[in-house]
Amino acid sequence: MSMQPSGPNEVPVETVRVARAAFPKGSLAIRVRDELGPLFRDEEFADLFPSRGKPAWSPGRLALVSVLQFVEGLTDRQAAEAVRARIDFKYALGLELGDPGFDFSVLSEFRDRLVQADAGRRVLDGILTAAGEKGLLKTAGRARTDSTHVLTAAREVAWLERVAETLRSALNTLAQAAPDWLVEVAEPDWFKHYATRAEDSRFPKARAKRDEMGLRIGRDGTRLLQAVWSRHAPRDLRELPQVEHLRRMWVQNFHEVEGEVRRRDPKDRPPGATCLVSPYDMEARNSLKRDTAWAGYKVHLTETCDPGAPNLITNVATTNATVPDFSMTEAVHARLAETGRLPGEHLVDAGYIDAHVLVSARREYGLTLTGPVAGIVSHQAAAGGGFTADDFTIDWAAEQVTCPGGKTATCWNPDHSPEGTPVIRVRFKGGDCRPCPVREQCTTSSVGRRLTLRPRAEHEALRQARAEQDTDTWKERYKTRAGVEGTISQAAQRCGLRRSRYRGLAKTALQHQLTGAAINLARIDAHLTDTPRARTRTSHFAALRPAELTLDGAK
Repeated sequence: MSMQPSGPNEVPVETVRVARAAFPKGSLAIRVRDELGPLFRDEEFADLFPSRGKPAWSPGRLALVSVLQFVEGLTDRQAAEAVRARIDFKYALGLELGDPGFDFSVLSEFRDRLVQADAGRRVLDGILTAAGEKGLLKTAGRARTDSTHVLTAAREVAWLERVAETLRSALNTLAQAAPDWLVEVAEPDWFKHYATRAEDSRFPKARAKRDEMGLRIGRDGTRLLQAVWSRHAPRDLRELPQVEHLRRMWVQNFHEVEGEVRRRDPKDRPPGATCLVSPYDMEARNSLKRDTAWAGYKVHLTETCDPGAPNLITNVATTNATVPDFSMTEAVHARLAETGRLPGEHLVDAGYIDAHVLVSARREYGLTLTGPVAGIVSHQAAAGGGFTADDFTIDWAAEQVTCPGGKTATCWNPDHSPEGTPVIRVRFKGGDCRPCPVREQCTTSSVGRRLTLRPRAEHEALRQARAEQDTDTWKERYKTRAGVEGTISQAAQRCGLRRSRYRGLAKTALQHQLTGAAINLARIDAHLTDTPRARTRTSHFAALRPAELTLDGAK
């Protein structure tokens, strides 16, 4: 299927007449078309289609249909039906009234093309570009970022079903790739146990029987893997994704002890960041954040937050569930810089901040990263009244540190933390510390006080941030960050942000790009119609709370 660029995409006169009559007050699709124009040109997606072949339906229009589909929460069939039957959709797309539209399967094919070319960002960027041209996007002011969990589209399964389904999936793939070879190596019982989905079978209730069944599945999978890696097997079988998935699942769950396949003890299994959790979604991972545990992914949303304009999502980043927030801060800044949408101030929560990103945000991008930084972690700080690192005088040029007792340490050793970040190890002599009159406030070590410092720029950035965040001015400014939680709530309730529609990281990332684009259209429409923003909901009982009570209910 090839792409055939369409013309200027003006709205036909008859479509305009009927749409104005049917929607005298307009609709989201009509208002967005009037304000922003066609939004997408076919040429923006030219690389997704071959130059020869059957002409494709306009990819620029398909991009807009995909966004409108997420705005209204439509299935592919419903979206295709809306293009055929709804006047406001035809208006937004610039179609004749009699245009038959397309088969619903075209939407899935278009998404596949977007995924293969990592082109989902083009859809979000197209709306942001149009909004910028109309003065609806302000990027030089402030922006805020937060993340939330995303559940995998694959259903959760118990351990026994997980390994059984992984083996069945690998057998089905091998049956397609090398049927003659598989017939030779498959054992008769395999057709009994793995020809149908595991959920169609009845697993034994007794613990001993279930353990026995698990070991039988483990032995069968091990024999299949040994056959695939034998010199008689076609070498390309080892490259099949489902076979690699089987291999990793078996390494995670089984091992051989004196020639016998055994289930691994939990202590012997790989770390959570690499553990497979689903036979159907190879990239989903388990994660835990405070009281929320989930299997799937994580999404980071960045939006503008200046008054006088709609708050538009300027960046969407989807990661594995185990990726920590602070590792995404620089990635978000790099993406915003690439698109020319860097804010002057970036509001984030504590998860996105460490000393390194505080410095790099200012040095590399010229922006202020604002968020609560962690306090000093030490037993002296925890005990209260003890001397922390902030009580020591540092001479960076001479590479010396003077303690509150007046002693100077010259043992200054550049090093790296267990996480690989640069640090400086400082050690005072035990002979100086033992007779010190303020030793009890400083250290209990017989070998002398030790300090771990960040490089100078990071050390000073942390001290400044800790001092600022205790001021009323900083607290008042930081209140704006809380609004991004409302954006996540809107995206979750309107577009199903917290559950992936598809399997795999790439398709889930596309879903989130389309979600960001859909929220932006909805917010632009709300801005055009002067729709007030919803206030934070307060329950009837909470509204009765006496003013003298604190948030935790204590006086």
